[in-house]
Amino acid sequence: MITKHSLIALGAVSTLALAVACSPKSEPAKTTGDTPAAASQTTEAGKADADMQAVLDKLASLGGKPIETLSPEEARKQPTPTDAVKAVMADKGLAADATVSTKDITYPGAGGAQKARVYTPAGATGPLPVVLYIHGGGWMIADLDVYDGGPRALAKAANAIVVSIEYRHAPEAKFPAAHDDANAAYPWLLANAAKWGGDPTKVAVVGESAGGNMAVNVAIAARDKGWMAPKAVIAVYPVADSNMATSSKVAKATAKPLNTPMLAWFFTHTLGNPAQATDPRLNLVGADLKNLPPTTIILAEIDPLHDDGVNLGDKLKAAGVPVEVKEYAGVTHEFFGMGPVVAKAKDAEDFAAGKLKTAFGQ
Repeated sequence: MITKHSLIALGAVSTLALAVACSPKSEPAKTTGDTPAAASQTTEAGKADADMQAVLDKLASLGGKPIETLSPEEARKQPTPTDAVKAVMADKGLAADATVSTKDITYPGAGGAQKARVYTPAGATGPLPVVLYIHGGGWMIADLDVYDGGPRALAKAANAIVVSIEYRHAPEAKFPAAHDDANAAYPWLLANAAKWGGDPTKVAVVGESAGGNMAVNVAIAARDKGWMAPKAVIAVYPVADSNMATSSKVAKATAKPLNTPMLAWFFTHTLGNPAQATDPRLNLVGADLKNLPPTTIILAEIDPLHDDGVNLGDKLKAAGVPVEVKEYAGVTHEFFGMGPVVAKAKDAEDFAAGKLKTAFGQ
């Protein structure tokens, strides 16, 4: 069982060491959420609100296995929070929003062609701002379909073209493959924005979870390589601190749909060697964060990564970067993009869209 004492003891060692300790070959980690009844006990440090709990209960009812006990191939076949949202929508008789059109294309990633999806709001006229969107999944799982809700909501609410990118996944392509692909996508987007009716002078970067980490890294790469800086960065519950004994990773170790043993599992399969745990691209709190664009960090209360975002915000402020950190109570990791069924998700999507509009001068 993962306890506060064991996590604090392990916090002094590398992320990979904790990952091994939490792997299926060692003592099974405590998990919750395998049944609707268990799902209601999301964390000792926060209670999901009714909207969020409905999604958690639905996800539990889909019969998924704990990700951290599976192989990567098995994990990619498990039901996702997006599946749960779609099921809740079906129960409520809600139809998907069809006011945003999509087009699937490819882009030249650092390791070869990768998929991308262009979201265009209905009635778009004139050059629109463009957003590079980077999905989550611990650099290992999920895809453009799983993370459809966020870019779709932002395209509509911000009246912007959103380009969501795929990237190479670990363990087939270990760190820094995904980061290299995301960095390659940014200059490609600048060069091609006009083809989609976009304005290449008004570009922002948004990412969720592992994608939130990469969104910040794209801004760092733009600074260091002399590319045009994004007008804004929005990092939604980003991976940012490789210390596995932060307060939220201890207090919310058994949260759903992301728990602390899952984080360790992601790092185990993503890292090529233990020393990479402190690479500043992963451990953003140790990176050079000076001269980055205005950054917004959106957090969920019931999330092991909560303090990653708080700590990143503190480091950005110390580096002189304009930053706003906004937490949403009663919701969990992955809530962003659940706007059709989770009210706080809709609030967060609209908040993010407002920050984008401000950055674009709209």
